[in-house]
Amino acid sequence: MKALTLSLFAISFFTLGSVEVHAQSNDCPVLSELEQTSIQDTKEVIGALNSLIPKTYGTGIDDFPGIYTKWSIVTAKPFPETVGNKEEEVYFGMAKSFCGKEIAEMSWLVRLEFPQAPGASLAQGQIFLAKSKEKGWFVWFQYH
Repeated sequence: MKALTLSLFAISFFTLGSVEVHAQSNDCPVLSELEQTSIQDTKEVIGALNSLIPKTYGTGIDDFPGIYTKWSIVTAKPFPETVGNKEEEVYFGMAKSFCGKEIAEMSWLVRLEFPQAPGASLAQGQIFLAKSKEKGWFVWFQYH
């Protein structure tokens, strides 16, 4: 009985120890499919947000329907432009960690504020965007 218990413990320990934990899905953009963008594309990004934000956030949650229908942009910039801004540069580090430096350097950080949301957690949003050569702008990660 002790041998069986010890064996089960060892199997569980080694199995659990090998499980990878990701802060997001493994669906990183494919580098060869991305279009190079720059800060000059800011108006285009802002225009794309009109369809991307409802797709990403929906309109609300059970207890607060409609909280995501109104939003304002706090930041919309390519990740390399966040370097030197401690509040934003951390997201660049996350993007590099998730999908690699090349993908992060071709992606954008968009920070949002939802004025109808109660509390700081629901009122702030961060999404990572990139532009596909064929399909245009898309969100590849939603932090909040």
